[in-house]
Amino acid sequence: MVTTDTREKIMSVGRLMVQGHGYNALSFREIGKEVGVSSASIHHHFPTKGDLGAALAQRYTEDGIEALGQIIASSRTARDCIDSYAGIFRAALLNDNRMCLVGLMAAEHDDLPVEVRAEVDRFINVNVEWLVEVLSRRRTRAGKEANRQQALAIFAAMEGAQLVARGRGNIALFDQAVAAYRAAGLFP
Repeated sequence: MVTTDTREKIMSVGRLMVQGHGYNALSFREIGKEVGVSSASIHHHFPTKGDLGAALAQRYTEDGIEALGQIIASSRTARDCIDSYAGIFRAALLNDNRMCLVGLMAAEHDDLPVEVRAEVDRFINVNVEWLVEVLSRRRTRAGKEANRQQALAIFAAMEGAQLVARGRGNIALFDQAVAAYRAAGLFP
């Protein structure tokens, strides 16, 4: 009998698989080996790879919403928020040189089923809207549209810094990029 614990184990192994190798590497057979169940057991919870991918991206987004809420509640300034936000991306690199799950999925956009694309878009929107809120904390004359453009640039910059650091296997490159973005005025 497949239990909720088994479903959670499938999700956990699937998440690490995607964060390490992308959506296209997601394999029911390999997950089954790691969890100790058959592919049929995985299909019980996730009839298709797209269903599993969408569930992973949805969970990742929900976890992200919670983390972003905690950051905004505990940070006094926009700079503090951005520092904590960068810390989330940095933490993924510290976890076996992994990437943002949705960032890797976005890179495979053309290969994703519609339901996974929808969750990828939702994650990006959640991040951009949160960043707009953070940027609105500053005492500037920037309007909402200017904040939205800067928010999108910040999100893209974080994903890019993470990608470069991962590709080189050097977390110091992430730190250098974040410092350079701040020095250039992209980050508060």
